[in-house]
Amino acid sequence: MLKLRKIGLFVLLAALAGAGTSCKMMKKKKPQSDVTGWNYNDKNMGSFYVPKPKDVKAAPGLVFVQGGTFTMGANQEDVMGDWNNVPRRMTVPSFFIDRTEIANVHYREYIYWLENVFGGAGMDSIVDEAKPDTLVWRSELSYNEPYVEFYFRHPAFNYYPVVGVSWRQADDFCKWRTDRVNERTLMEKQFLDPKSQVKRTMQGVGQDNFNTKAYLMGEYQATPGKGARSKSNPLKDVQGRPRTYVKMEDGILFGDYRLPTEAEWEYAAYGLIMENPQRKFNKKSRGEEVISNKQIYAWKNDGFDNIRFVRKSNVQGAFMANFKRGAGDYMGVAGGLNDNAPYTSEVSSFAPNGFGLYNMSGNVSEWVYDIYRPMSNLDNDDLNPFRGNVFKQVDMSGGQGNLRDAKGRIQMKVEKDSALRDRRNYQRSYAVNYMDGDSLSNAFYSYGITTLVSDKSRVYKGGSWNDMAYWMSPGTRRFLEEDQSSSTLGFRCAMSHVGGSEGLSSKNRGGYDFPKRNQKR
Repeated sequence: MLKLRKIGLFVLLAALAGAGTSCKMMKKKKPQSDVTGWNYNDKNMGSFYVPKPKDVKAAPGLVFVQGGTFTMGANQEDVMGDWNNVPRRMTVPSFFIDRTEIANVHYREYIYWLENVFGGAGMDSIVDEAKPDTLVWRSELSYNEPYVEFYFRHPAFNYYPVVGVSWRQADDFCKWRTDRVNERTLMEKQFLDPKSQVKRTMQGVGQDNFNTKAYLMGEYQATPGKGARSKSNPLKDVQGRPRTYVKMEDGILFGDYRLPTEAEWEYAAYGLIMENPQRKFNKKSRGEEVISNKQIYAWKNDGFDNIRFVRKSNVQGAFMANFKRGAGDYMGVAGGLNDNAPYTSEVSSFAPNGFGLYNMSGNVSEWVYDIYRPMSNLDNDDLNPFRGNVFKQVDMSGGQGNLRDAKGRIQMKVEKDSALRDRRNYQRSYAVNYMDGDSLSNAFYSYGITTLVSDKSRVYKGGSWNDMAYWMSPGTRRFLEEDQSSSTLGFRCAMSHVGGSEGLSSKNRGGYDFPKRNQKR
């Protein structure tokens, strides 16, 4: 009997020991450095936090556009005689862009925020400089006063594209949007206390409003939320305690909203995408053929150039965009209107293109990021081309704790060329006129004397309600000074995509992962 008890006790202890061993084995193994062998995310090894690689989510309002190659520039006869968009092959990396043009209600949200944050602090000039110019609707020989009064503010026009906005105002809107989206993200993740944050911001806080770069640099102090102080917070400091602030390396914050580059905008407008973009590597269809037959507008030609829906359906024959059909014909005949809009139409009207983007041809023309130059075929890189770079660095002259400007943004200054002499990739911080408009190019733009082009001339594209069909082709381009605006000109925002180019759900991290049996040669 005693022996049986001892055997039973031994079995019980063995079982408990085995359970303990299995529990230890079930513990999640810490990720480990391939180069040092030290554990990541381990308080016993310094708490170096490395989040698990994950797909970048599309920020509010944005659509993912997978990059690729395309022929940028003119695709029909240059009837204007400009020859400023010579066809050339370009490659654009993957990026995000707004599904629709920015609407009046979106811009009114921006003005409302400015009125509360800056107007409440007595900084009315900041509010006034952001307001759209409603007088752009006026014409000496047209009765447009109702649009001057009602277009921007009346609820009937809530989701019509905002106009009367200059390039500078559009750029400021993008910066504001970046901060509001990241502030909301930190509030949702409880790294900022939602109640105190909203109360603080909307009561005339002025300069001390949330700014993403200021937050990352420690220039913005706020009350952390409950989640940041919780033990379940995955972010830890060197002692293994919950970290109450977020770094860019944590992968929580979104990138910067900005205007799309001309190449990005044009690529997105054509919507050149295969019917099944999630192809397998060994699939015969590769995709190069979609650019062999150049389409004219932001929708497929279906075999010929057209501005109407041609397939058999209840909308066959309907116009594909909002534009001016001919002299004096903006909307057709009563009872059978062709585009149903004498001026602008709602931002989600008409059919979207291959990427799901609305009104990339017609409705309103749209600002892009680039400085305008006529000889764009000679002076651009063929990968992610852009003209307009002015390389800057943080202005530390005010000292730590005093780096923000009147709008609450980190103050920047242009890099000194003298500090760039030993660099190989660039030696000038002001690259706006590089190789076209500087002493190296022997091309000079005497604004107002011999040309209307200057370093403040910005490109706009897409055609508008007041344009003939020619200007609806994404390849066409025009320009306007960055501080000017028009009743035919609006904008949409974009954002750079980081990581692999295949998209949001692909397992491909860049390049191709060949099976091991195929790696032998």
